[in-house]
Parts: sequence; structure tokens; C-alpha cells
Amino acid sequence: MSATFPPIDAKKYGPWAVIAGGSEGIGSALAGYLAEAGINIVLVARKIEPLEEVAADLRARSGVEVRTLSLDLSADDMLDRLRAATDDIDVGFLVYNAGASHVTGEFINWPLEDVEKVVRLNTLGQAMLAHHFGKLMAQRGKGGIVLMGSLAGNAGSPTVIPYAGAKAFSQIFSEGLWWEMKQHGVDVLHVVVGSTDTPAMRRLGIVYRNNEADMPDEVARYTLANLTNGPVAVVPSMQERFRQLATINRAAATESNAALVMGNTEGTWLEGD
Repeated sequence: MSATFPPIDAKKYGPWAVIAGGSEGIGSALAGYLAEAGINIVLVARKIEPLEEVAADLRARSGVEVRTLSLDLSADDMLDRLRAATDDIDVGFLVYNAGASHVTGEFINWPLEDVEKVVRLNTLGQAMLAHHFGKLMAQRGKGGIVLMGSLAGNAGSPTVIPYAGAKAFSQIFSEGLWWEMKQHGVDVLHVVVGSTDTPAMRRLGIVYRNNEADMPDEVARYTLANLTNGPVAVVPSMQERFRQLATINRAAATESNAALVMGNTEGTWLEGD
């Protein structure tokens, strides 16, 4: 990992960054690059043990301050708890990387509480954090917000319908937020990822063969290299597929997505904490 690439403007995006979903995968990779640029980190995720492991590694390698917060981002009191951990610091960067679906299968067979959790986590959670920290960044006239998306949000995706619908919300939400926030000097970027070899995928039983998935570090580097190229950046491995799904024939797009999702692991587009 290099401190010089991707180039990160610590004066614009520091002195603190909040990374929701920062205990593993893309989130922890982003934390590493931001820390090497001298930006202090607040890591947020549900499980405290991996949070503390990432925090210890960041402190040892970069010397920055690192705070950890074990938090369910779908909980009713999540913003109050996050504010209690961050109101005393100047946050110039927000990453919302939480949001992997922990359930797959036919929608009508999902437990209703899981439907609600996935929708809340992927829509309300990111909207609340973007609203809170975005207002603070606008007041200071600089900062950055990264909302991690998924190719699943670009067409109907059987077996992960709530997740895919929520990721569609995320992309359109990000596009509008990008326009408004650039008036205040704040960058907004929605990153569309696809098959990514993360611990969350392995817990779902999805194991990719060699060279069939992006690595978290690759996605992190691409994200940070495109911070000023919003509102949407699509990882290179998914750009052709993204173009194919951008059709007015939504039945064809959904059938195409369904063939991938139902047929092999390359069609499953999930990420997050």
C-alpha cells in the first residue's frame, strides 16, 4: 500500500473520516489509504473484535488516531450513538460501506424483519449519515462523501430484491446529493461495484475462482482516485455490464440479471459490513 497513490488531499478530506462498514473488505482498505494520508479514522461496524484489529493495525502503520464504535446502523438510535462518538471532532470524509444483504432467496420467503433491516440499512442509514455529516461539511466548505453501490441496483435482481432496490435508491440519491453538495465544495461519489472477494461474500458461501472478482484494495484505490469524478464511478470490471443494463427495455435487463444471479456466483453483487 502506498501513501502517494491514490493521492488524497488531507486538508480537504481531513482531519477525521468516518467509515461505516470499516471492519473488513472495501471499508478497511479505504481506511488504510486515508490513514496513510494522515487522516484520523472513526471505524463503525457491528462486531467489535474485527474493528479493534483494524484499528490496531492502522495505529501501528500510520500513527493516526483511530476510534471504534460497535453499532448496528439499522438501529433506531444509531445516529444518536454515532454523534456521541463524533460530535467533538471535525469530520471531513464519510464512507458508507455498510449494506450487504445477509439473506438471499425468493422475496416472499424472506422474514419480514430481514426485509426491513436490509432496506433500512441501505437507504435510511446512509441518508441519515449523509444528512448529518453533509451539513457539517457544507458549513466548512469542503469534504467528501462516498456511498458504495452495487451493479445489482441497475436492474431487477432475483434472490436479493430488497438489496437491489435499495442500491437503486442509493445511486439516484447520490446523483442529486452530488449536485447539491458541489455548490458547497463537497465531493460526492457513488461507486458501483460488482463481484468483490470480501469476507461478507465468503460468509454467504460465495467463493470466486482466480481473477473472477475484484479485490477490496483494487476497489478502494479506484474509489479514491475518482473522488472528484462524481456522481457515479463504475469499477472497470463492471463498466461493460453497466452499459448493457442501461437500456429502456427493463424486462430484458431484468432477464439478463436473473440469468447471471440464478446461474452462477458472478451474478451476485453484494458488499459491505
